[in-house]
Amino acid sequence: MVYLTFDDGPDPHWTPQVLALLARYHARATFFEVGSQVRDHPQAAAAVRAAGQAVGNHTGHHQRLTDLDATAMREAVLAGPRGTTCLRPPYGSVDHRVRALAAQLGLTIVLWNVETDDWAKPGVASIEQHLLHDVRPGSTVIMHDGGGDRSQTVAALRRALPVLAARGYRFEAVPGC
Repeated sequence: MVYLTFDDGPDPHWTPQVLALLARYHARATFFEVGSQVRDHPQAAAAVRAAGQAVGNHTGHHQRLTDLDATAMREAVLAGPRGTTCLRPPYGSVDHRVRALAAQLGLTIVLWNVETDDWAKPGVASIEQHLLHDVRPGSTVIMHDGGGDRSQTVAALRRALPVLAARGYRFEAVPGC
């Protein structure tokens, strides 16, 4: 079992491409969506849910929660997608205040243990290398379907998914999200 996760969307161009690849390999994933992106691209957000994918909260405007005071932090989280039970703080920035707020709101914090560095656009081969060499049973992989040009992410996913599937991996949404 591998948990694929996608941050910073939904995006009207890249999210549908990711969804198509996931469908081709009967893969489920968790999309940690930004509230402003959901409001700006409601059709892309609806497509994620219609495809049976899980959705998590990635705040309202991708703010680093640990830089905010308690009121602003709460507002940032509440401005994220509604109806979710999981929170991925942007940049993985977590402190005791973020943990306390998540608990108060009934949200489970979800981080990752495989970083593809796709946000930095390191090249398709680099992203693919992370996917093929760093993934282990139970891995939670972070990638991005929003926040800029994600062509490298899509291309790497297109190359890596069939290889990982042939190795016997199944792809599921993060449990509880």
